[in-house]
Amino acid sequence: MTKLIVKGGVPLKGTVKISGAKNSSLPIIAASLLSDGINIIEDVPDLEDVKVMCDVLEALGASIEKDKGTLKINSKNISEHEAPYDLVRKMRASFLVMGPLLARRGKAKISMPGGCAIGTRPIDLHLKGFSALGAEIIFGHGYIEASAPKLKGAKIYLDFPSVGATENILMAASLAEGKTVIENAAEEPEIVDLANCLNAMGAKIRGAGTDIIKVEGVKELRNVCHSVIPDRIEAGTFMVAAAITQGDVFIENVLPDHIKPVSAKLKEAGVFVREEQKGVHVRADDRPKSVDIKTLPYPGFPTDLQAPMMALMTLAEGTSVIIETVFENRFMHVDELKRMGANIKIQGRTAVVEGKPYLSGAPVKATDLRAGAALVLAGLAAEGITYVDNVYHIDRGYERFEEKLNSLGADITRAD
Repeated sequence: MTKLIVKGGVPLKGTVKISGAKNSSLPIIAASLLSDGINIIEDVPDLEDVKVMCDVLEALGASIEKDKGTLKINSKNISEHEAPYDLVRKMRASFLVMGPLLARRGKAKISMPGGCAIGTRPIDLHLKGFSALGAEIIFGHGYIEASAPKLKGAKIYLDFPSVGATENILMAASLAEGKTVIENAAEEPEIVDLANCLNAMGAKIRGAGTDIIKVEGVKELRNVCHSVIPDRIEAGTFMVAAAITQGDVFIENVLPDHIKPVSAKLKEAGVFVREEQKGVHVRADDRPKSVDIKTLPYPGFPTDLQAPMMALMTLAEGTSVIIETVFENRFMHVDELKRMGANIKIQGRTAVVEGKPYLSGAPVKATDLRAGAALVLAGLAAEGITYVDNVYHIDRGYERFEEKLNSLGADITRAD
């Protein structure tokens, strides 16, 4: 099992460039199934999740050329409508091919999806949307089958602003007959990026980035060349990394509007944060002050940065209260932080963090993607050496994570 060996106590200094957004790349790769030809997607991060999504498309009959962050996806010869179990079980986002397959081929068969065990992420909202568009849904033997000779526009209200459901319905509705209205839609920047890509392909989508999205279905979509937006979660992670090590870091390729919740909380904690034309400058000269955090759908504080911020709060002056409202099992990193000396108490979806002057390096295990990043950050600030196991979680969502941190002065090695 691969692990990261993190030597703590070194303030991070220098400049780091943020990669393209994982959570934009995955649905945009899936959206390439909607057109009959070659789509070019630029600034795609080299991640395990991206590789899995590409494998899913190739299993469906697409051909993909990869060259330094650019994917050329030829979907002309899509011959299958079933996404294989061995791939879908690795990553929940594989389920995003169902909407495009339904729209393009009139049928789709997907195994129940897998992914990080951070809590219940039901696909019922996806299926509710497909049903409203006229698809017949059948469950059996671990698979979900959907079929519709022709999808028809409808008004769809989402009980929760699910990002995945919004994306899947958006893609399916782009080729549906008539008008679709998605109410209580997710507002994340990645939704806007997907909509911009689809509109460049000829779709007629209005309202992306608000809670009501309107889609006028078109008969076909053309090929496109699209650049993925920067990864706001990676940007936030490096902002916290600078703060937790009392470092001085300039983070390039950042859209400041996308990281406002993180900037606000870091400033509240006494960290210097300055948004500049080409990125954001983060500097910490002392221990942070305690702040309270409540995760919410965008534009609230992102659940994906709850674990890194908790790591920062373990070293804060005072007591912090962190409330997780999005995923019920997203405190699995707490026991690992406690192994490093953190003082955290959990009650339901609330964590009370009493800050301490220091953490101690220890063997820990990444329980999910963002928890893994948080443990590396804690290790950077801890006294001694931290061994982070289950690194494959981190590789799913961070491109060259330890390489980028080492370029800022960290001392991290990868070993079996």
